[in-house]
Amino acid sequence: MTSRMTAAISARLATADGVPLLVHLSYTVTDPVAVRAAILHAGTPLACWHFERQMLADGLHRPVGEGDVRFRPVGGAARRALRIELRGAVPDGQGRAVLLADADGVAAFLCQTYAMVPADAESAHLDEHLDELLSR
Repeated sequence: MTSRMTAAISARLATADGVPLLVHLSYTVTDPVAVRAAILHAGTPLACWHFERQMLADGLHRPVGEGDVRFRPVGGAARRALRIELRGAVPDGQGRAVLLADADGVAAFLCQTYAMVPADAESAHLDEHLDELLSR
């Protein structure tokens, strides 16, 4: 059984110039609730965030989130995108970025993670993993 899944998703900043980005998503069965997202521009890491997997999945269909992370679907069937709004703890209020990521790529990644650990089975999987670690 695969214990780790990664995917590179194309994205762009939601600005007039639409700076191209790459969102490198990763998922591991040892932390089945979370998805890690490394955001890169021209190979340079810009930020790293951890999202709740179910929240990311829900964001493909409806607006979700509050505070530092928000997701919502945008566009039509022909060109779907996932709007990702990130807010950092920057005192001057400039720590905000809005990205538009390929929704189909995110959905395909999530489908593979749910094949590894089904929805609502995260806590049972964590218990199994913990038992395995403690038996060593």
